[in-house]
Amino acid sequence: EERRYGKVVTLVSGFEDNIDVEGLASSLKSNLGCGGTVQDDGAIMLQGEHISRATSLLEEDGLTVNVNDT
Repeated sequence: EERRYGKVVTLVSGFEDNIDVEGLASSLKSNLGCGGTVQDDGAIMLQGEHISRATSLLEEDGLTVNVNDT
């Protein structure tokens, strides 16, 4: 998704209630070497284009991933 000033971000959303979103966001940011935040709606916003790498990391953690790269 493209944000202000043409900056690209990767949004990760749709988590079940039992997922530690804060911990997952921290792990993704650390492994991807990027910044990001957890939004009020529970989605993780990562700075930059990280669809393929984030998908791999989430699947390694045992999560099912559906990619919607629009």
